[in-house]
Amino acid sequence: MYAITGITGRVGGAAARALLAHGHDVRAVVRDRAKAALWKAHGAEVALADLTNAAALQAAFTGVEGVFVMIPANFDPTPGYLETRAIVTALRQALEAAAPPKIVCLSSVGAQHAAGLGLITQLFIFEREMRRLPMPRAFLRPAWFMENGLSDITSARSSGMLWSYLSPLDYSIPMVATADVGAVAADVLTQQWDGLRTIEIEGPRPYAPNDVAAVLADLLQRPVRAAVVARDTWAARFRSQGQANPTPRMRMLDGFNSGWIAFQDQPSERVAGPTALEAVLRPMTDGSADAA
Repeated sequence: MYAITGITGRVGGAAARALLAHGHDVRAVVRDRAKAALWKAHGAEVALADLTNAAALQAAFTGVEGVFVMIPANFDPTPGYLETRAIVTALRQALEAAAPPKIVCLSSVGAQHAAGLGLITQLFIFEREMRRLPMPRAFLRPAWFMENGLSDITSARSSGMLWSYLSPLDYSIPMVATADVGAVAADVLTQQWDGLRTIEIEGPRPYAPNDVAAVLADLLQRPVRAAVVARDTWAARFRSQGQANPTPRMRMLDGFNSGWIAFQDQPSERVAGPTALEAVLRPMTDGSADAA
């Protein structure tokens, strides 16, 4: 049996479905009892645990073959990343006490850096705490999620514009589908290894904002043009969306645009998922799925 945190999200859910499809038992770690029914219906065992409750997490992580562990996305953290620090401390305490045979951790591209990461600093903090554990650990560092492009569909459909925080518009970066990241997580959980692994995950090809616009144009059957959101408007835009502390998000985007947030030159391992951007965006453009 494998314990999966973040199972109600895209990556954790994909990992759990892949494990179940291959006949493995899954323990779904959820904090909301209302969300347990779906995974029970899929045949998973359910453990209720908040990610800041070390005792509940220890119980959820006990008696399993491995644990997939992640921290929830927080796009508006308090200064000092206090929420993240509380979560990773509880996770480390729980894993140390439960002592599962191995753990697979969802991190991020760029998390090898101690500075200049903005929001990804949360993953640097996470990795640093997980590195203190004695059992075999694997850090998954996926590229920019293709699903970020889902937020561009409404504007592309209505006005033919894709407003991009990534620039220059012809600058390509690795991107990956969350389903492919979940599949890698499931595969690594079933493997045996010693020590520490770092696995970078990308898709079949990199994409620039102009490429994303071209994909949307093809899917929507209308012209779509990418344009850069002016850097000096970012703070006001993010605050208008309800963010109290937009600086970490801005620093993260600056890191991608400068090339600072990128894969390592010599990674220990790198995996390319098969899913193209078209396959990720198509369900949201042709009416076959609800908008995310």
